[in-house]
Amino acid sequence: MKTSTTNTAAPARKTMMVAGYTNERPHFPDLGNITEAREKRFLLDFCSEIAAARSRADLSRALRNGLKRIPSAGGFVVQQVQNDQTTTNFIYDESLETVDAALVRELATAKLPLRDGLQDRVLQSEIPLLFSVNTEIARGNDAPYLRIWKKAGINIVTGTALRTGDHQHGILWLGVADIDIPLLQGICAHVSIAMSNIIAHEELLRREREAAFLHAFSRDIAAIRTKADLQSAISHVLHNVLNIRLAVIRTIDEDGATLSPYLFDESMVGDQVEWFRSLIARKIDIHHPLSALVLQNDGPVVFNVSEEAAKGDEEPIVRFWESLGMEQAFGAPLRMGDTNIGTFWLLTNDVNMPVLNSICAQISIAISNMLANGKILAYKQQLENGSDYLREQIKTIYNFSGIVGSGAQMQKVYRLITQVAASSSTVLLTGETGTGKELIARAIHNASPRKNRLMVKVNCAALPPHLIESELFGHEKGAFTGAIDRRIGKFELAANSTLFLDEIGEMPLELQVKLLRVLQERELERVGGKATIKVDVRIIAATNRNLEAEVQAGRFRADLFYRLNVFPIHLPPLRERVEDIEPLANAFITKFSKHIGKRISGISAKVLKELKSYHWPGNVRELEHQVERAILLSEDATIREVHLPDRTRPENDDALPSPAFPQTLEQIEKSYIIEVLKRCGGKISGVGGAAEALEVPGTTLHSKMKKLGILKADYFNI
Repeated sequence: MKTSTTNTAAPARKTMMVAGYTNERPHFPDLGNITEAREKRFLLDFCSEIAAARSRADLSRALRNGLKRIPSAGGFVVQQVQNDQTTTNFIYDESLETVDAALVRELATAKLPLRDGLQDRVLQSEIPLLFSVNTEIARGNDAPYLRIWKKAGINIVTGTALRTGDHQHGILWLGVADIDIPLLQGICAHVSIAMSNIIAHEELLRREREAAFLHAFSRDIAAIRTKADLQSAISHVLHNVLNIRLAVIRTIDEDGATLSPYLFDESMVGDQVEWFRSLIARKIDIHHPLSALVLQNDGPVVFNVSEEAAKGDEEPIVRFWESLGMEQAFGAPLRMGDTNIGTFWLLTNDVNMPVLNSICAQISIAISNMLANGKILAYKQQLENGSDYLREQIKTIYNFSGIVGSGAQMQKVYRLITQVAASSSTVLLTGETGTGKELIARAIHNASPRKNRLMVKVNCAALPPHLIESELFGHEKGAFTGAIDRRIGKFELAANSTLFLDEIGEMPLELQVKLLRVLQERELERVGGKATIKVDVRIIAATNRNLEAEVQAGRFRADLFYRLNVFPIHLPPLRERVEDIEPLANAFITKFSKHIGKRISGISAKVLKELKSYHWPGNVRELEHQVERAILLSEDATIREVHLPDRTRPENDDALPSPAFPQTLEQIEKSYIIEVLKRCGGKISGVGGAAEALEVPGTTLHSKMKKLGILKADYFNI
């Protein structure tokens, strides 16, 4: 290329290297016949028009209008330098679309590598560079902008770096070979400033748009109530702000060791839905390499799919990413404070990290709140179920049919029933005769998981000793005289239910050994049988004796006592439940009035006072009988008289305590029993015995005598 001289009136022009096709050092000729003054005028007008540009379209229009005044200009392209060392189209001459619209659209969306032998050289040069289009293509350079120039019939293109200060914005490509360098540099200076302003303005608009979307997302997050609401809110913000779709959200289970799918989007996986579902269905350990890396990181982690696949560990999720043609995958931790709650996965080749961080923070709050609300609802349901259960317990425990009483002593009993009912533990009921031990046993059974099966009762004191074993364990045909058929014992009848052993203190010693074996081994053999039968029976035993004293006296086995005394419940005597006498009496009035056919409405104050002052040696059973008798003898609707046992002073004044010297109730009771025994000649049970005179069972009198320390010497004259 030859060099030419400038007009004598004009200053010397700078020269520029024509790169790529010649070794000469030419300079650009003058702009037609434009003088330096006219050049300045051109730049001034161009500056005014460029300064008014607020968008890429404005800049494109201003640049096109300005270049029209340069006859040799053949179109332009402005490319923007990206942080990833690529360039993308910023603006281009729309007239180029008439050459090859498809190629121009390709160029408009392409990310071109910066080091292609042309762009990097332009950016490193302080002056514009000229390139021969044909020469570069012949060298194998297939840059889209070269193909555009070739199709437009332009052989020489000029590339000029666009920079402000030390910051490089991009490159201006012109289809021109003979333009004055100062003029071109002036044009590029104004384009650089306009480009910088537009980029800053676009960044501001982008941030405002992102802030608006994130604000809307926060508002949507605050209003969510269900998973569907959350997924809709997340999908909306991802699509509108990041232009991507949600892949998977996993949350850490309560065991703290596994990740389960919480939300996922199938719409992005195309025809790989089944594979995607199989991957989603898996529970992943928090130590899984990919998930562990995400959970340990402070922010999103970028996974290069090809690099992960090259590791050769055949990770299914990586192979799935490959099948979708993804270059990158993003995993972000979801956490509240220092606590990890899950992972957030996106499949996309590009993402706005600051926005993703903000979204993850909002999602973390939303999921944490939803998980907390789920727990609250579960606790609420549990409380409601517990409330229903307690109401049912009140029906079955505190208001058992036949059990009346709300005093402090009975409240203790009710609490113990509540504590033991749901278990299969053995219960030992103790207390005087007539305190309602069988009713309490039924209450425990009815409140237990075994309530749907019948409770089986055995009165150990009512059976002859030689029949108790057969009654409890059953017998085989021919086991003894009279055993004409096989008989199923009470233990087998009570399988998966409750066996109530009443008056357990009356069981003979030889049978206590066999009972102990059944309680320990949960298996038995029928009398005369050889087969071992497994049984699942809950035992409730009752006695009016002091079993500890019986053990010391050698009448009850210690090992059996300890086996029965797992959960003791002592039933208080009626004299210690004075506050319950009135409701008990009213309950018996209701019961017997219906049976007898009399309409009795209540008890007089006088009778109630007598009932409360009576000692009640027979306890609730005695009160029941007294109320029944009073109803039979009553002549109107109110019980006005009760016929309690005669408590008058005996003829032998020495046997009774002197009013001048008060004694305790126990001393009075002891003296009275001794006096009755003396009158009965020392006979305790049977016809004419003291028990009959006192209207109590013989066993109760025996127990009472032991408790009070009454000896034969006290009522026999030796």
